[in-house]
Amino acid sequence: MTVRTPPLAPLTRPARLRPGARVAVVAPSGPVPADRLEAGLDLLRAWGLEPLVGRHVLDVHPRLSHLAGTDENRARDLQEAWCDPSVDAVLCARGGYGAHRTVDLLDWSAIRAAGPKVFVGYSDITVLHEALALRAGFSTLHGPMVATEVFLKDTATQDALRATLFAPESVRTLGLDGAAALVPGRARGLTYGGCAGLLAADAGTPGARASAHGGLLMVEDVTEEPYRLDGILTRLLRTGALDGVAGIACGSWEGCGPYPAVRAVLADRLGQLGVPVVEELGFGHGPTALTIPFGVPAVLDAPADGGRCTLTTEVPALT
Repeated sequence: MTVRTPPLAPLTRPARLRPGARVAVVAPSGPVPADRLEAGLDLLRAWGLEPLVGRHVLDVHPRLSHLAGTDENRARDLQEAWCDPSVDAVLCARGGYGAHRTVDLLDWSAIRAAGPKVFVGYSDITVLHEALALRAGFSTLHGPMVATEVFLKDTATQDALRATLFAPESVRTLGLDGAAALVPGRARGLTYGGCAGLLAADAGTPGARASAHGGLLMVEDVTEEPYRLDGILTRLLRTGALDGVAGIACGSWEGCGPYPAVRAVLADRLGQLGVPVVEELGFGHGPTALTIPFGVPAVLDAPADGGRCTLTTEVPALT
């Protein structure tokens, strides 16, 4: 007998930011270059925000140099920022690797009690987007991180995040001009997703998403060869993590090999689901990283006639 899971339900959205808002910067994953961090903080200050840097943001693990300090300290910075009532947002400094190691160290009861806050990140931060959705019920933002090159150098990326933070009703329709229909159609659902490799790594772990029933999957990755992407997507299919998905929007596949080869994998693995699929919507590790709200109802349009492909949220990302 097939057990049908209920469709995903909209998550609790945090409040928009206003000038003077205090934003905590944390490093749940890899080591953070100090010069890039300072440049990112200057940009936040220019927006009228007051950044607060976590105590361990510039740490490097004493034995594992791919981690920004110990698991306990990275988790503690995130926990303290979230539970500080004076903090309005928690922004990640960078991705890399390591967020998976912190998820079970966080006090999710305390995080739920503190309520929703603006949370921004992508790449390795995918696991925290999923945890905040599934364990706390909070909407989050898949967007650029403070100490990353795309945030520091790309104006379109900066403008998209700034508009989302301060005037979210102005950026409800998303998608770069190059977005195209891999599988035409129109779908409505609840946005979720992130880095394909992290979603696959999360699948089957305690508290992970059991299915995608009623969801609009936003998915991208970086430096994965086409055969590796095949394996990642196949794992998501075999675990049932994509069961019931309403539609899929693909972001960037930077460094994942010749795009025709990547596209062939996407068409083969995702095309079999019988749902609309958009390619190159404009989020993730590419030269421009649009900010995508997770946990909100949206409509994905992939016109068969070659018209503009878009993701339109039915509510602003923030209240």
